[in-house]
Amino acid sequence: VQLQASGGGLVQAGGSLRLSCTASGSTFSSYTMGWFRQAPGKEREFVAGISWSNSSTYYEDSVKGRFIISRDNAKNTVYLQMNSLKPEDTAVYYCAASAKEFSVIDRYFGSWGQGTLVTVSS
Repeated sequence: VQLQASGGGLVQAGGSLRLSCTASGSTFSSYTMGWFRQAPGKEREFVAGISWSNSSTYYEDSVKGRFIISRDNAKNTVYLQMNSLKPEDTAVYYCAASAKEFSVIDRYFGSWGQGTLVTVSS
């Protein structure tokens, strides 16, 4: 599956952004989708995931209550609604697809989008 992420940009602390990731080339509904991020000088980390089977969602602790992941299988798209953004959320955000029902580990995601930059100013 090929993935195309979009929606990044510059936002002030406390603001919101919605990232989108559109899939093509395979059956989107059969993939668990995840969002990861990589800040400058840091390793890539899991942010949020949504399963293929029942759309269960799971989040990294620092974004719980602020970020919401959702999917629209009819549009082959997964979203990440980011609210109450903080400067420490600044990173390149990547969407990824996994055949596993649940995973927070990047090596289990076989397809990756190109990344979209989110910058949160203080």
